[in-house]
Amino acid sequence: MKVMQKTKTIVRYQNQSGQEYYGVVEDGKIFQLNSSFDEVINHQFEFDGVKWNLEDVKIMPPVKPQKVVNFGWTYAEHAKETGGEANLKEPFLFLKPTTSLIPNEGEIVLPPERLTKQVELEGEVALVIGKRGKYIKEEEALDYVFGCTIFNDVTARDLTKTDPQFTRGKGFDTFGPLGPWIVTGLDPTNLRIVTTLNDEVVQDGNTNQMSLSIPYLISWVSQVMTLEPGDVLATGSPSGSCPMKSGDVVTVEVEKIGKLRNYVK
Repeated sequence: MKVMQKTKTIVRYQNQSGQEYYGVVEDGKIFQLNSSFDEVINHQFEFDGVKWNLEDVKIMPPVKPQKVVNFGWTYAEHAKETGGEANLKEPFLFLKPTTSLIPNEGEIVLPPERLTKQVELEGEVALVIGKRGKYIKEEEALDYVFGCTIFNDVTARDLTKTDPQFTRGKGFDTFGPLGPWIVTGLDPTNLRIVTTLNDEVVQDGNTNQMSLSIPYLISWVSQVMTLEPGDVLATGSPSGSCPMKSGDVVTVEVEKIGKLRNYVK
């Protein structure tokens, strides 16, 4: 067997028999790994000789995290447009249930109107934690990141404006599109985010516009909770959040990572 020394793009998928694997994506092909999640997260990649075309497998959310940590209002203009406070000294923190997660090409299912009448998109860069950390120093924070992926923090805006906390408005099933894969070796502090709704650009921002830095966010949240390998940290949305309706197609594109596309029903 060939042991791969270095990888860039890591995907989790099901093959045509429904078996789940991790693989390395290169030139539109998946090179299947005979490696567990723990081995992948520790950069131990063993290629088992099987290759797939991307279109021949079912792409899954790239990780199965213990928790999905979200930072709100990290971009001043988004804070203003959603009624939050811009330029916070500390982030606004909330969690999403793992039952909210769906993969690339999955369906965002709108709840009945009796529950919410205003569901909006929020394209974001997400971090996948690579090693356990508590009380992480800011200058060492990026050492705890395995790689970057894309997140859509789907939000019932009418509920987050009325509830005292965000759990209900952020926590519906399918409100957490994640993927399509993880890219290692990126600098998450300077990545462009472009979100389109039915091919019309509605968000265009960059993580370098954040009012709170990503290393600070990692360090800050690690003072509260232990970060575990595979945990997802969604770093917040630039301005341009807007409502979605049934039949819409929303695509979040992050440079050097790719596109996360989902369908609204």
